[in-house]
Amino acid sequence: MEFTVYNPQKGRLETLDVDLTAENTTWFENSENTRVVATITDFDGGLLIKALDNTYPIWLYDISRADIDYSQKKAKELMQQHE
Repeated sequence: MEFTVYNPQKGRLETLDVDLTAENTTWFENSENTRVVATITDFDGGLLIKALDNTYPIWLYDISRADIDYSQKKAKELMQQHE
């Protein structure tokens, strides 16, 4: 599936072809708060973080779901650092 993502390392939008599977993606139960992290996905040596809204997912290099203990809270903190 093609995604347009924000790459903060390059400061621009990019299009990535990513397969979201049970092996590479963690889905979170979400509340009505739209700024909550909906998914985190391991991709190409980095991490895609998607909020439950219409913003672009963020792609961070050299980090994985395991590095942040599969944590929705830690993913949100990373996302906020790169807004």
